Amino acid sequence: MELVTGEFRNTLDDKGRLSLPAKLRAGLGANVLVVTQGVDSCLWLFTPERWNALSEQLFATTSLFHQQARIIQRRIIAPAQEVEIDKAGRIAIPQSLREFAGLTKDCIVLGITKRLEIWDADAYKSWIDSTEAEFAAASEALDIQNL
Repeated sequence: MELVTGEFRNTLDDKGRLSLPAKLRAGLGANVLVVTQGVDSCLWLFTPERWNALSEQLFATTSLFHQQARIIQRRIIAPAQEVEIDKAGRIAIPQSLREFAGLTKDCIVLGITKRLEIWDADAYKSWIDSTEAEFAAASEALDIQNL
């Protein structure tokens, strides 16, 4: 199933659970997700099928004997854990991953078609502010015609 897009603000509860917006849950087609460390100090969430495809591709295109491959495997593959969406639409984010992403209370959940991202709200705002120039340059470089 394809995930939908959107930016949602949610709150992490005292037990480390986060409600996933109903709009995003509707596009999942499963009640289990795989959560792992992402790039830019956020968490990435995938359906199990997408996760299997990604991890297989990472292993197929990298070598155990290359340092960069081992770094990717240790940062992306190793910390990955399955989380179940409970009846209330929440996932329990493992403490090690909450610490990695600096999640404390206010969070941003992003739907990015084939994955979800979870950010600490303040960290996400800082990231948006700090990448404004790169965003402008990347937008211009796209050079998309006929829209």
